[in-house]
Formats: sequence, structure tokens, C-alpha cells
Amino acid sequence: MNGDAVGSALRIPRIVIAGVSSHAGKTTAVVAVAAALAARGLKVALFKCGPDYLDPTYHARVCPKGSHNLDGWMMGRDAVLATFARAAEGADIAIIEGVMGLFDGASPSGEEGSTAEIAKWLGAPVVLCVDASGMARSIAAVGLGFASFDPAVSVKGMICNRVGSRSHLDILKKACRTPIVVGGFPKMPELHFPERHLGLRTADENAVPEAHFAAWADLAREWLDLDTFLAMAGLAAPLDVASTDVEAAAPAICRIGIARDEAFHFYYEDNLARLRQSGAELVPFSPIHDPVLPDVDGLYIGGGYPEAHAAELSSNESMIRAIRSFAESGRPVYAECGGMMYMASAIVLLTGERHSMLGIIPGVVEMRDKLVALGYVEVEAQSDSFLGPAGARFRGHQFRYSEFQPDSSVELEHLYRVRRRRGGDVFDEGYRVNNVLASYVHVHWASNPLVAESFVRNCVVGKSKDPVPA
Repeated sequence: MNGDAVGSALRIPRIVIAGVSSHAGKTTAVVAVAAALAARGLKVALFKCGPDYLDPTYHARVCPKGSHNLDGWMMGRDAVLATFARAAEGADIAIIEGVMGLFDGASPSGEEGSTAEIAKWLGAPVVLCVDASGMARSIAAVGLGFASFDPAVSVKGMICNRVGSRSHLDILKKACRTPIVVGGFPKMPELHFPERHLGLRTADENAVPEAHFAAWADLAREWLDLDTFLAMAGLAAPLDVASTDVEAAAPAICRIGIARDEAFHFYYEDNLARLRQSGAELVPFSPIHDPVLPDVDGLYIGGGYPEAHAAELSSNESMIRAIRSFAESGRPVYAECGGMMYMASAIVLLTGERHSMLGIIPGVVEMRDKLVALGYVEVEAQSDSFLGPAGARFRGHQFRYSEFQPDSSVELEHLYRVRRRRGGDVFDEGYRVNNVLASYVHVHWASNPLVAESFVRNCVVGKSKDPVPA
């Protein structure tokens, strides 16, 4: 590594690729640049500002180590720096993708939760993505405005997306001298990444072929000044990091099954690292394709798109029996958002089709054609659970197009008291049946590191229970 990550100054070159707004082409620019630099033989570490779990799936297609979220509100400064230091270890350059516009965050009047906040904490220069279609000299006003809005944020360059031609890009370069235009990308609708709901679809190979990533890497080499980009990243000052917070994996004392397939794949990598550090061996399994569960002591079923694969999930009857038996054994089962939908009795699609699910949490999930919930939340546990004691607090995020309709004939226990970051309204959530906990909240455990430790500790207790029948 270019510097010691623990207890000293971190000297890795790093740069933030931010946007003027959402849909400015940040993810495309990040994966294109990362793939082009990797082709030069450089080791690239990738990060995503904010709570998004879709864009990192694109990062993972060009970065073998995957991508880590850096969220100021959910994690706090120390955990952001520690996660960055740990995940960037061994890399030649770190690239951080922004969220929304550069200065957009949890508040309309402050920088909390914004890309700008993360750029300051990391001491990282910023390259700004702009949709430059139909723009000429006005690019200078955009660049000057962003560069001067907060002098503590170092906006060094601009990437002009959706340009009409080489001559159009030349005009933009001549018009904007500060910050400089390091290049751009032409309009390539045939290479656009597919979108779903508010953002990109997940980057599975069925949705985005490998050839798309190779093509964007070629375009980055042709249309961007990568040497200048690298020079800008090298301007980052040494970063003082006290510790890596999440250390290397501890010797395994339990095994936790992680649902990983087309239906379930939204996980904060930092959460998984904290489980490993606490002594968990993480064992992937597929609720769609595998006939039975692996030999594990706990289950973690994360978010995803179970509604898009409801028929396949419903038809895998042997897996349904296996998870039901596992839940009945009393071992810990933690289900988030898509995982919670899978725990319900059924999912009802927009077409009216109804597909039976696990039936562990009595009630039906109904899909909606409009956004039901979006934003940060803070959770307080109302009673003891495998995630920790009553009164434990942690932070997370909601993003969903579905509603859970509980079975009115059954009294469900609510473990969570949830407060929305915006608006402050409070509601009960977090459904518990036996030792199964299901919630729409995607929790980031950096907000309370004891959560991962408690989960692992309770999985160790589960090892003493009778084996689950196949």
C-alpha cells in the first residue's frame, strides 16, 4: 500500500466522482474509469457515498474486492474513515462515487449525509459529472458555481457526459478553464445501464452484459485524460486514521448463511465485514436455486427484488421447507426488506398475481406502482433480541415499493420503534416471530457495532440446538 492505514497517515491517491444532480452519469463514469485504470494494471478500490445498494453492484463488476458504502449520517466520521482505510488497503487509487448532487444530503441547509461531507472527511479532490447535452459556454458557469460554493471542497475537474461530438467536447474544454474539463462521454444509448424505480437496476449479467463494461472502458481511454485524472487523485493530502475499526476476520466460531442470488443481493459490505470480525464464517446460498440450506447456525436474508422472482421463489418448495424448519428450531433469522417480503405469507404483484412465500410472518406484501418509503431512519429496540438489548439504537435506510399487510387475526410483536430522519414521525415496525426478526429497514451496523457481535454470539448459542432436517 502507499501508506500505513493504521495509526498513521494514509497516503493512497483518492478522488470523488460527484454529480451536479442525480442521473448525471456518475456510475457510468466510475465503472468506465475504474475498468480503464485496471487495464493499466492499477489496483482500484471503489466506494459509494450514501445508503445506495444498487450502484455498488456495478462497481463489483469491475472491482474484484467489491464496493463499500460511506455514509456520514448512518456511520459517522470515524467509521467512514476506518472503513475507507480498511477497504482501500493495497490499492493504487481509490475512487468514491457521490450520491445525488455534490451538496445534496440529509438536510436542505447543511452538508450532513452529502458527498461534499465525505470529500472533506477524506481530503479528496472532486471531479464533477455534468450532463452537457445542449450546453456550451454555460458549462463555465456550472463549474465556477460548484467550485466556489464551498471553498473547503476541492472541485478540480469536470466530466461532460452525453456530448454530441468531439468538436462539442472541444468547445466545452475551451469554455471552462477552472475547473478543467478532463474529458467526457458521447451519447451511447445502446450502452445505457437499465434503470428500475429511482435508480439503476442491479448489475447482474442478465441485465448488463460484460461487453458493456468493456465498451465503457474503451470509451474512457479514448475520451478522458486519464493521466490528468490520476494526477488529481495524487493531490489528496495524507489522511490521519486512528484505526481500521473493523479488523481482519476472527477465527470462525459460527456459520451464518447469506442469501445471494438474483432475488437477494443488497448488503452493506461493512456489515458483512463486522460479522466476520466477530467470528462468523459467511456461507452463501440461493433461495431460488438451492434445494436445501447449508449447515449454518443463523440466517441473514438481505434486500433485493423478490417480487421480480416471486414465481421461482414460490416454486422452490424444498428450500421453503428448509427455512421454515430452520426458523422453527429457534436459530436466529434476520431478514431485511426483500428478506422480510420473503418471510411473509405471500407477495401480490401489480398484475394481481399472488405467489406464496415462507409464511413465517403472517401477512401479505402488496406491490405498489409508487414509492412507499424512502429515507433515513433511526431504530430503538423495544425488547431484547439477538441483535442486542432493549433500548439499543441503530440507524438505517428505507427504499421500497411495497406494503406489508399483517394478518388481522394474529397479534404480531413489533420489536422496533422507528423514527424518520426527515419529518421525525415515529412508528412501530420490526416483526418478530420466535427467533425470526424481519424489517423493511436496511440497517448499517457501523451506527452500533455491538449489533454484529450480538448476532454472532446468539448464532453460537444456536449451535447447541438439534440439527435442522434436510
